[in-house]
Amino acid sequence: MSTEYKRLYRSRKERMFAGVCGGLAEYFGIDPTLVRLFFVFAALFGGPGLLAYLIIMIVVPEEPMEQSSPMVEAESAE
Repeated sequence: MSTEYKRLYRSRKERMFAGVCGGLAEYFGIDPTLVRLFFVFAALFGGPGLLAYLIIMIVVPEEPMEQSSPMVEAESAE
């Protein structure tokens, strides 16, 4: 019986600075803009938004590169 767990990564696709908001949005299944707005409001209104962002940026690993097929590698080599 194989159980696959959902992992939190910093996004490679939905990134503006370090991929933190995009990764959180992918993990929770919501729009990345909502997560970005949350961090902005948390930082502006006295919350720990910037500190939390920096901690997540350091602690959470970046999303692993997807394995590319041999056809893609051959086309990119040309």
